[in-house]
Amino acid sequence: MSIHETFMRAALKEAEKAFEKGEVPVGAVVVSKNQIIARAHNQMELLHDPTAHAEMIAITQAADLLRSQGGPNHRGSLEKASLYVTLEPCAMCAGALVLAHCERLIFATADPSAGACGSLYNIVNDDRLNHRLKVTRGLLEAESKALIQDFFKTLRKEKR
Repeated sequence: MSIHETFMRAALKEAEKAFEKGEVPVGAVVVSKNQIIARAHNQMELLHDPTAHAEMIAITQAADLLRSQGGPNHRGSLEKASLYVTLEPCAMCAGALVLAHCERLIFATADPSAGACGSLYNIVNDDRLNHRLKVTRGLLEAESKALIQDFFKTLRKEKR
């Protein structure tokens, strides 16, 4: 198993936690210097907060950690960090990645209805913005897609 698969599997574990809590199963981890420095999953239902996406929570955790360490990242910049996430980020999360100056985004499955990293929009590589990310798509896509599909299948059964 590659190091990238290891980190995406950690994000999938976070997505499974979200599933168990009745949240849309999205998980994210932030990696710096080949170590996970933040882990999160969707918590919008739990927190009653539309901004509590896995990516936003992980970015905040990572920025807090880096800021607390001082040095060149005193503002919490994610310049040399990577975000691994199970679903293509939305416009809000993509914008946060750009503002955080994250170096790389790796996501498992595309989101044709709200994805802002190549599907619907491409915020993370928009030449009009001051920062762009390296993007890798499709890592462990089948596992992530299956988890999301299972979640919505279960949700539809419960509503009947």
